[in-house]
Amino acid sequence: MKISKKDALMWFKFFAALPEDEELMTRQQEIAYAAFAQIEEAAERMHAELMADIRGLKSLDNRTLFVGNEKRFPDGCRSCLTGTGLSAIRKTNTCNLNCKFCYNYGELDSIAPVGEGLWEIGGTKFHERDIDLLLSVQQKPTGISYVYLEPFMEIEKYYGIIKRFADAGVHQHMYTNGTLADADNLRALGSAGLDELRFNLGASNCADEVIGNIALAKQYIPSVGIETPMTPEFHICFMAKTHQILDTKLDFINCAELHLNANNIDNYAGENMYMTRLGYISPVWSRVLSLKLMKTADDEKWDIVVHDCSNHTKFARDLNLRGKEGGWFGASNYACEFTAIPYAAFLPILEDEGFQFLTEEPLPPGFRPGDLVL
Repeated sequence: MKISKKDALMWFKFFAALPEDEELMTRQQEIAYAAFAQIEEAAERMHAELMADIRGLKSLDNRTLFVGNEKRFPDGCRSCLTGTGLSAIRKTNTCNLNCKFCYNYGELDSIAPVGEGLWEIGGTKFHERDIDLLLSVQQKPTGISYVYLEPFMEIEKYYGIIKRFADAGVHQHMYTNGTLADADNLRALGSAGLDELRFNLGASNCADEVIGNIALAKQYIPSVGIETPMTPEFHICFMAKTHQILDTKLDFINCAELHLNANNIDNYAGENMYMTRLGYISPVWSRVLSLKLMKTADDEKWDIVVHDCSNHTKFARDLNLRGKEGGWFGASNYACEFTAIPYAAFLPILEDEGFQFLTEEPLPPGFRPGDLVL
Protein backbone atom coordinates (compact mmCIF):
# COMPACT_ATOMS: atom_id res chain seq x y z
CA MET A 1 0.00 0.00 0.00
CA LYS A 2 1.66 3.25 -1.18
CA ILE A 3 -0.33 5.49 1.13
CA SER A 4 -0.29 9.20 0.37
CA LYS A 5 1.29 11.67 2.76
CA LYS A 6 -2.06 13.41 3.18
CA ASP A 7 -3.84 10.18 4.14
CA ALA A 8 -0.99 9.14 6.42
CA LEU A 9 -1.23 12.47 8.25
CA MET A 10 -4.99 12.10 8.66
CA TRP A 11 -4.64 8.62 10.16
CA PHE A 12 -1.64 9.46 12.36
CA LYS A 13 -3.55 12.34 13.93
CA PHE A 14 -6.19 9.78 14.85
CA PHE A 15 -3.63 7.26 16.13
CA ALA A 16 -1.89 9.95 18.21
CA ALA A 17 -5.16 10.81 19.91
CA LEU A 18 -5.82 7.25 21.04
CA PRO A 19 -5.06 6.19 24.63
CA GLU A 20 -1.50 4.87 24.82
CA ASP A 21 -2.63 1.41 25.89
CA GLU A 22 -5.17 1.04 23.08
CA GLU A 23 -3.84 -1.25 20.37
CA LEU A 24 -4.58 -0.61 16.71
CA MET A 25 -6.85 -2.98 14.86
CA THR A 26 -5.37 -5.05 12.03
CA ARG A 27 -6.21 -2.72 9.15
CA GLN A 28 -5.15 0.27 11.20
CA GLN A 29 -1.79 -1.43 11.73
CA GLU A 30 -1.52 -1.92 7.97
CA ILE A 31 -2.06 1.80 7.48
CA ALA A 32 0.52 2.68 10.14
CA TYR A 33 3.10 0.28 8.73
CA ALA A 34 2.47 1.55 5.19
CA ALA A 35 3.12 5.11 6.36
CA PHE A 36 6.32 4.12 8.17
CA ALA A 37 7.50 2.34 5.02
CA GLN A 38 6.84 5.45 2.94
CA ILE A 39 8.74 7.67 5.38
CA GLU A 40 11.64 5.21 5.60
CA GLU A 41 11.83 4.83 1.81
CA ALA A 42 12.03 8.60 1.32
CA ALA A 43 14.64 8.99 4.08
CA GLU A 44 16.75 6.18 2.64
CA ARG A 45 16.59 7.77 -0.83
CA MET A 46 18.08 10.88 0.73
CA HIS A 47 20.80 8.79 2.35
CA ALA A 48 21.52 6.95 -0.91
CA GLU A 49 21.97 10.19 -2.80
CA LEU A 50 24.48 11.40 -0.21
CA MET A 51 26.36 8.08 -0.29
CA ALA A 52 26.59 8.20 -4.07
CA ASP A 53 28.52 11.46 -3.74
CA ILE A 54 31.22 9.92 -1.49
CA ARG A 55 33.88 8.59 -3.84
CA GLY A 56 35.94 6.71 -1.25
CA LEU A 57 33.06 4.95 0.49
CA LYS A 58 34.06 1.50 1.78
CA SER A 59 32.19 -1.43 3.30
CA LEU A 60 33.12 -3.82 6.10
CA ASP A 61 31.71 -7.18 4.96
CA ASN A 62 28.50 -5.43 3.87
CA ARG A 63 27.78 -4.65 7.52
CA THR A 64 28.73 -1.02 7.78
CA LEU A 65 30.22 1.85 5.78
CA PHE A 66 33.26 4.02 6.36
CA VAL A 67 35.84 6.21 4.68
CA GLY A 68 39.54 6.63 5.30
CA ASN A 69 42.49 4.54 6.43
CA GLU A 70 41.17 0.99 6.87
CA LYS A 71 44.14 0.11 9.11
CA ARG A 72 42.70 2.48 11.72
CA PHE A 73 39.20 0.97 11.71
CA PRO A 74 38.49 0.32 15.42
CA ASP A 75 38.91 -3.31 16.44
CA GLY A 76 36.09 -2.87 18.91
CA CYS A 77 33.75 -2.32 15.96
CA ARG A 78 35.25 -5.29 14.10
CA SER A 79 34.55 -7.43 17.15
CA CYS A 80 31.03 -6.09 17.34
CA LEU A 81 30.22 -6.61 13.65
CA THR A 82 32.19 -9.71 12.71
CA GLY A 83 33.43 -11.33 15.92
CA THR A 84 31.81 -12.62 19.10
CA GLY A 85 31.71 -9.23 20.86
CA LEU A 86 30.24 -6.86 21.91
CA SER A 87 29.97 -8.00 25.53
CA ALA A 88 29.05 -5.00 27.67
CA ILE A 89 30.48 -4.75 31.16
CA ARG A 90 28.55 -2.51 33.54
CA LYS A 91 29.81 -0.97 36.75
CA THR A 92 29.22 2.77 37.19
CA ASN A 93 25.63 3.97 37.57
CA THR A 94 26.35 7.72 37.72
CA CYS A 95 27.48 10.49 35.38
CA ASN A 96 28.79 14.01 35.83
CA LEU A 97 26.94 15.40 32.77
CA ASN A 98 23.32 15.51 31.62
CA CYS A 99 23.12 15.23 27.83
CA LYS A 100 19.78 15.54 26.07
CA PHE A 101 20.65 12.66 23.71
CA CYS A 102 21.43 10.28 26.58
CA TYR A 103 19.32 7.12 26.67
CA ASN A 104 19.06 7.59 30.45
CA TYR A 105 18.05 11.25 30.27
CA GLY A 106 15.81 12.23 33.17
CA GLU A 107 16.65 9.20 35.28
CA LEU A 108 20.36 9.66 35.97
CA ASP A 109 19.70 10.06 39.69
CA SER A 110 17.74 6.83 39.93
CA ILE A 111 19.85 4.27 38.03
CA ALA A 112 20.10 1.10 40.07
CA PRO A 113 23.63 0.30 41.27
CA VAL A 114 25.39 -2.83 40.07
CA GLY A 115 26.51 -3.64 43.60
CA GLU A 116 29.54 -2.93 45.72
CA GLY A 117 32.55 -4.86 44.42
CA LEU A 118 30.48 -6.38 41.61
CA TRP A 119 30.50 -6.18 37.81
CA GLU A 120 27.57 -6.97 35.54
CA ILE A 121 28.50 -9.11 32.52
CA GLY A 122 25.80 -10.69 30.39
CA GLY A 123 23.19 -9.91 33.01
CA THR A 124 25.11 -11.79 35.71
CA LYS A 125 26.94 -10.30 38.70
CA PHE A 126 30.65 -11.14 39.08
CA HIS A 127 33.42 -10.31 41.48
CA GLU A 128 36.70 -9.44 39.82
CA ARG A 129 38.13 -12.71 41.11
CA ASP A 130 35.41 -14.59 39.18
CA ILE A 131 36.77 -13.52 35.79
CA ASP A 132 39.27 -16.39 35.63
CA LEU A 133 36.42 -18.83 36.26
CA LEU A 134 34.27 -17.17 33.59
CA LEU A 135 37.04 -17.32 31.01
CA SER A 136 37.77 -20.96 31.79
CA VAL A 137 34.13 -22.05 31.48
CA GLN A 138 32.67 -19.99 28.64
CA GLN A 139 33.96 -19.08 25.18
CA LYS A 140 36.28 -16.09 25.32
CA PRO A 141 34.76 -13.13 23.45
CA THR A 142 36.71 -11.30 20.76
CA GLY A 143 35.96 -8.05 22.53
CA ILE A 144 34.29 -6.40 25.50
CA SER A 145 33.26 -2.83 26.23
CA TYR A 146 32.91 -0.78 29.39
CA VAL A 147 29.64 1.17 29.37
CA TYR A 148 27.03 2.59 31.77
CA LEU A 149 27.40 5.42 32.61
CA GLU A 150 30.64 7.41 33.05
CA PRO A 151 33.46 5.07 34.11
CA PHE A 152 35.81 7.90 35.04
CA MET A 153 33.55 8.67 38.01
CA GLU A 154 35.34 5.75 39.71
CA ILE A 155 38.01 4.85 37.20
CA GLU A 156 40.40 3.42 39.79
CA LYS A 157 38.06 0.43 40.19
CA TYR A 158 38.54 -0.56 36.54
CA TYR A 159 42.29 -1.14 36.39
CA GLY A 160 42.24 -4.63 37.91
CA ILE A 161 39.52 -6.13 35.74
CA ILE A 162 41.05 -4.58 32.62
CA LYS A 163 44.34 -6.26 33.53
CA ARG A 164 42.61 -9.66 33.82
CA PHE A 165 41.00 -9.43 30.40
CA ALA A 166 44.18 -8.04 28.86
CA ASP A 167 46.14 -11.03 30.17
CA ALA A 168 43.51 -13.26 28.52
CA GLY A 169 43.98 -11.53 25.17
CA VAL A 170 40.50 -10.01 24.98
CA HIS A 171 40.19 -6.69 23.13
CA GLN A 172 38.76 -4.01 25.40
CA HIS A 173 37.31 -0.59 24.71
CA MET A 174 35.77 2.04 26.96
CA TYR A 175 33.38 4.96 26.50
CA THR A 176 33.82 8.30 28.26
CA ASN A 177 32.75 11.91 27.96
CA GLY A 178 36.39 12.74 28.65
CA THR A 179 35.87 15.55 31.13
CA LEU A 180 37.39 13.63 34.07
CA ALA A 181 40.37 12.19 32.20
CA ASP A 182 43.89 13.21 33.11
CA ALA A 183 47.44 12.02 32.59
CA ASP A 184 47.41 9.79 35.67
CA ASN A 185 44.23 7.83 34.95
CA LEU A 186 44.92 7.61 31.21
CA ARG A 187 48.41 6.26 31.92
CA ALA A 188 46.94 3.75 34.37
CA LEU A 189 44.38 2.56 31.81
CA GLY A 190 47.11 2.06 29.24
CA SER A 191 49.30 0.20 31.72
CA ALA A 192 46.37 -2.06 32.67
CA GLY A 193 45.94 -3.02 29.01
CA LEU A 194 42.98 -1.00 27.68
CA ASP A 195 43.12 -1.25 23.89
CA GLU A 196 40.73 1.49 22.83
CA LEU A 197 39.19 4.62 24.34
CA ARG A 198 36.17 6.36 22.78
CA PHE A 199 35.35 9.96 23.64
CA ASN A 200 31.77 11.21 23.39
CA LEU A 201 32.94 14.63 22.27
CA GLY A 202 29.39 15.86 21.78
CA ALA A 203 28.73 15.54 25.52
CA SER A 204 31.01 18.51 26.19
CA ASN A 205 30.22 20.42 22.98
CA CYS A 206 33.76 19.79 21.76
CA ALA A 207 35.35 21.39 24.82
CA ASP A 208 39.01 22.30 24.39
CA GLU A 209 39.84 20.43 27.60
CA VAL A 210 38.39 17.20 26.22
CA ILE A 211 40.09 17.65 22.86
CA GLY A 212 43.32 17.99 24.80
CA ASN A 213 42.53 14.78 26.66
CA ILE A 214 42.10 12.96 23.35
CA ALA A 215 45.65 13.96 22.45
CA LEU A 216 46.82 12.94 25.91
CA ALA A 217 45.14 9.55 25.63
CA LYS A 218 47.02 8.85 22.41
CA GLN A 219 50.23 8.83 24.45
CA TYR A 220 49.10 5.87 26.55
CA ILE A 221 46.35 3.92 24.74
CA PRO A 222 46.86 2.22 21.34
CA SER A 223 43.61 3.31 19.68
CA VAL A 224 41.72 6.49 20.52
CA GLY A 225 38.72 7.96 18.80
CA ILE A 226 35.42 9.78 19.02
CA GLU A 227 32.00 8.17 19.23
CA THR A 228 29.16 10.65 19.45
CA PRO A 229 25.50 10.71 18.44
CA MET A 230 25.31 12.87 15.33
CA THR A 231 23.29 15.97 16.19
CA PRO A 232 23.25 19.45 14.62
CA GLU A 233 24.89 20.87 17.73
CA PHE A 234 27.79 18.42 17.55
CA HIS A 235 28.22 18.91 13.80
CA ILE A 236 28.47 22.68 14.23
CA CYS A 237 31.02 22.57 17.05
CA PHE A 238 33.03 19.81 15.34
CA MET A 239 33.30 21.71 12.05
CA ALA A 240 34.44 24.81 13.94
CA LYS A 241 37.30 22.84 15.54
CA THR A 242 38.09 20.26 12.87
CA HIS A 243 41.78 21.01 12.58
CA GLN A 244 42.23 21.15 16.35
CA ILE A 245 40.55 17.76 16.68
CA LEU A 246 42.52 16.14 13.86
CA ASP A 247 45.76 17.48 15.36
CA THR A 248 45.18 15.15 18.34
CA LYS A 249 46.20 12.28 15.99
CA LEU A 250 43.07 10.32 16.87
CA ASP A 251 42.41 7.11 14.95
CA PHE A 252 38.69 7.12 14.20
CA ILE A 253 35.36 8.87 14.46
CA ASN A 254 32.24 6.73 14.92
CA CYS A 255 29.28 8.77 13.72
CA ALA A 256 26.47 7.21 15.74
CA GLU A 257 23.00 7.63 14.26
CA LEU A 258 20.93 8.93 17.15
CA HIS A 259 18.07 6.63 17.99
CA LEU A 260 15.56 7.63 20.61
CA ASN A 261 13.75 6.03 23.51
CA ALA A 262 11.07 7.12 25.94
CA ASN A 263 13.63 9.01 28.04
CA ASN A 264 15.02 11.35 25.41
CA ILE A 265 12.44 11.59 22.59
CA ASP A 266 10.73 14.66 24.09
CA ASN A 267 14.02 16.54 23.78
CA TYR A 268 13.63 16.26 20.01
CA ALA A 269 9.94 17.07 19.73
CA GLY A 270 9.11 18.73 16.41
CA GLU A 271 11.96 17.10 14.49
CA ASN A 272 11.40 14.96 11.40
CA MET A 273 11.52 11.32 12.52
CA TYR A 274 11.70 8.02 10.68
CA MET A 275 11.58 4.39 11.80
CA THR A 276 14.06 1.82 10.54
CA ARG A 277 12.53 -1.64 9.93
CA LEU A 278 9.83 -0.83 12.48
CA GLY A 279 12.65 -0.72 15.03
CA TYR A 280 14.80 2.27 15.97
CA ILE A 281 13.26 5.74 15.75
CA SER A 282 15.68 8.47 14.68
CA PRO A 283 15.68 12.09 13.53
CA VAL A 284 16.16 12.07 9.75
CA TRP A 285 18.98 14.58 10.04
CA SER A 286 21.21 12.31 12.16
CA ARG A 287 22.45 9.97 9.44
CA VAL A 288 22.44 12.86 6.96
CA LEU A 289 25.00 14.61 9.19
CA SER A 290 27.08 11.41 9.40
CA LEU A 291 27.26 11.12 5.63
CA LYS A 292 28.07 14.80 5.20
CA LEU A 293 30.96 14.47 7.65
CA MET A 294 32.17 11.35 5.84
CA LYS A 295 32.15 13.21 2.53
CA THR A 296 34.23 16.03 4.04
CA ALA A 297 36.70 13.50 5.47
CA ASP A 298 36.94 11.73 2.12
CA ASP A 299 37.31 14.92 0.09
CA GLU A 300 40.00 16.25 2.42
CA LYS A 301 41.74 12.86 2.76
CA TRP A 302 41.80 12.70 6.54
CA ASP A 303 44.17 9.94 7.66
CA ILE A 304 41.63 8.42 10.02
CA VAL A 305 38.51 6.29 9.73
CA VAL A 306 35.12 7.99 9.78
CA HIS A 307 32.54 5.29 10.37
CA ASP A 308 28.81 5.36 9.63
CA CYS A 309 27.47 3.69 12.79
CA SER A 310 23.91 3.80 11.50
CA ASN A 311 20.71 1.96 12.30
CA HIS A 312 21.65 -0.42 9.48
CA THR A 313 24.97 -1.08 11.22
CA LYS A 314 23.21 -1.82 14.51
CA PHE A 315 20.83 -4.17 12.70
CA ALA A 316 23.83 -6.02 11.21
CA ARG A 317 25.46 -6.10 14.66
CA ASP A 318 22.50 -7.85 16.23
CA LEU A 319 22.24 -10.36 13.41
CA ASN A 320 25.93 -11.18 13.83
CA LEU A 321 25.76 -11.54 17.59
CA ARG A 322 22.69 -13.75 17.61
CA GLY A 323 24.23 -15.90 14.89
CA LYS A 324 27.45 -16.28 16.87
CA GLU A 325 25.36 -17.22 19.92
CA GLY A 326 23.69 -20.02 17.98
CA GLY A 327 20.41 -18.23 17.33
CA TRP A 328 18.02 -19.49 14.68
CA PHE A 329 18.20 -18.14 11.13
CA GLY A 330 17.02 -14.52 11.13
CA ALA A 331 17.12 -14.13 14.92
CA SER A 332 17.99 -10.68 16.25
CA ASN A 333 17.44 -8.53 19.32
CA TYR A 334 16.90 -5.48 17.11
CA ALA A 335 13.48 -4.01 17.94
CA CYS A 336 11.56 -0.84 18.70
CA GLU A 337 12.55 0.61 22.07
CA PHE A 338 9.06 1.90 22.85
CA THR A 339 6.32 -0.12 24.53
CA ALA A 340 3.84 1.74 22.31
CA ILE A 341 4.74 3.52 19.07
CA PRO A 342 4.71 7.33 19.65
CA TYR A 343 2.61 8.27 16.61
CA ALA A 344 2.58 11.94 17.58
CA ALA A 345 6.34 12.08 17.02
CA PHE A 346 5.77 11.50 13.31
CA LEU A 347 3.28 14.31 12.79
CA PRO A 348 6.00 16.92 12.05
CA ILE A 349 7.47 14.94 9.14
CA LEU A 350 4.00 14.28 7.72
CA GLU A 351 3.20 18.00 8.03
CA ASP A 352 6.51 19.06 6.45
CA GLU A 353 5.80 20.22 2.90
CA GLY A 354 9.48 19.82 2.03
CA PHE A 355 9.47 16.09 2.78
CA GLN A 356 7.78 14.11 0.03
CA PHE A 357 6.91 10.43 -0.40
CA LEU A 358 8.43 8.89 -3.53
CA THR A 359 5.19 7.42 -4.88
CA GLU A 360 1.60 7.68 -3.69
CA GLU A 361 -1.63 5.82 -4.39
CA PRO A 362 -5.24 6.24 -3.22
CA LEU A 363 -6.24 4.15 -0.22
CA PRO A 364 -7.85 0.84 -1.26
CA PRO A 365 -11.42 -0.03 -0.25
CA GLY A 366 -11.72 -0.77 3.45
CA PHE A 367 -9.09 1.79 4.39
CA ARG A 368 -10.78 5.01 3.27
CA PRO A 369 -12.48 7.52 5.59
CA GLY A 370 -15.90 6.21 6.47
CA ASP A 371 -15.03 2.59 5.73
CA LEU A 372 -15.34 0.05 8.47
CA VAL A 373 -11.80 -0.63 9.76
CA LEU A 374 -11.45 -4.20 11.02
